[in-house]
Amino acid sequence: MTDKQIKKWDTINKREIDNFKIFDLSWVRRKHPDNGKEGEFVVLNSAEWVNIIPVTQDKKIVLIEQYRQGTDELTIEVPGGLVEAGEEPRDAGERECREETGYEGNGKSLLLGVNTPNPAFLNNKCYSYVWFGCELKYEQKLDRHEDIRVIEVPADDIKVMILEGKIRHSLVLTAFFFYTLKYGLFVTT
Repeated sequence: MTDKQIKKWDTINKREIDNFKIFDLSWVRRKHPDNGKEGEFVVLNSAEWVNIIPVTQDKKIVLIEQYRQGTDELTIEVPGGLVEAGEEPRDAGERECREETGYEGNGKSLLLGVNTPNPAFLNNKCYSYVWFGCELKYEQKLDRHEDIRVIEVPADDIKVMILEGKIRHSLVLTAFFFYTLKYGLFVTT
């Protein structure tokens, strides 16, 4: 290990390239503070993201199954999405849970942790929450292209689903990681 001090690079200029609905693409020219080397880097400017682990009174986890365009496959995830302008991340997580599943918890959801999904080129954060005491109270209110199947899974099955690759969305895995650090490991029977 060295005593080398890493410093933040200086931003020389930023060019907005285009808006792609879920993010804006920019070229950012930056200069290393010590050696003076410059480079252009792609940065995706995105709204904050949120996901939420709904837990029912009888210790089941409410998951969603949906088709994902990027991987061209069905995935199993927890509810989540974009934090809208002016919206608090907690409120966004609770809203996404109600819209995608129809479930609502007791009181407010609890923050599990915050991560940076890919700081190499994304500038946003993802907030992960857990909402205890969830029960079905509403009809789903899906976005135009959403087609979501709601699944209640015993908490004991989550670890196996992850290890078997049934749950592999990185942000969902991070939410379960935060949950495990805060509340303990999902057990298997």
